[in-house]
Amino acid sequence: MIDKINDLLRRVEAFKPKVDNEIEEFRIRMLGRKGEMNDLFEEFKKVAPEMKKELGQKINALKNRINEKIAEMKAAAENAETTAQSQIDMTRPGSNDPIGSRHPISLVKNQIVEIFSRLGYTVAEGPEIEDDWHVFSALNFPPEHPARDMQDTFFISKNPDILLRTHTSSIQVRTMERQKPPIRVICPGRVFRNEAISYRAHCIFHQVEGLYIDENVSFADLKQSILYFAKEMFGEKARIRMRPSYFPFTEPSAEVDVSCNLCGGKGCNVCKHTGWLEIMGCGMVDPNVLEASGIDSKKYSGFAFGMGVERISMLKYGVKDLRLYFENDVRFLNQFDSVY
Repeated sequence: MIDKINDLLRRVEAFKPKVDNEIEEFRIRMLGRKGEMNDLFEEFKKVAPEMKKELGQKINALKNRINEKIAEMKAAAENAETTAQSQIDMTRPGSNDPIGSRHPISLVKNQIVEIFSRLGYTVAEGPEIEDDWHVFSALNFPPEHPARDMQDTFFISKNPDILLRTHTSSIQVRTMERQKPPIRVICPGRVFRNEAISYRAHCIFHQVEGLYIDENVSFADLKQSILYFAKEMFGEKARIRMRPSYFPFTEPSAEVDVSCNLCGGKGCNVCKHTGWLEIMGCGMVDPNVLEASGIDSKKYSGFAFGMGVERISMLKYGVKDLRLYFENDVRFLNQFDSVY
């Protein structure tokens, strides 16, 4: 046992840390619950009585030396840090490292989430790789609908149909399947469609969709919610108009326009001199969609809406080319602040 003590002492004296965190590793290796000193004390219990006094003194002396060594190494590390700091030339100019900011898509998405959170909406999320049921079948898409064509959707496999989701409505379906009404959620996320990339279209973009289901929900509730959102996003003077439209998952359905925030509704090149800009689609949830997710359509009603985050961002910041959001050009991104 004496040989073990002497060998351990030699290793302690020879140890020199290369980096500061090795000091703590050394302490744990020597003095920790499973350390080498603990093993010596366990072996000491089995030593003959006549040897205990001599070996006990040597073990205690070794432990004290380990503690002294740790204190010396910590003091040396602190002195080295102090010396390094004292050698810094405080008269030199500071570094001019650029400060980044949030991406405009993130800024607008966060603002949309924050606006609807004031109305009691919570955020729901879901997978980007989905199945046919959650993207199409549960949302009342007929078998012959064009969206099911591989020319419009990125299919990963057939039989079973696995695809990149074309809208975040799939999150709404998953929410209805696992949660009983009342339901009030917004569903932000990336979506994918097989479209040619241009200044107004991209194969990847971002959506925020909303769903509200409860007893006695009406179209008037939908209109008031969207009007509130438009005023919060585009200013108190913002007005909306709703045009009849068609979506498989809502009935009745509408396209929503907001008064052009650039010309105040008077007409300009951006709004094509109409005074209006399209921002989203919406409608009352089709009873077939409720029933497909196990919700009693005779007791409950609801509305849904969906908007492209890029579209809202383009209108908010006056950006005319969708591709700029995906090119990561710092000259473009530096124009946006990290606040609303």
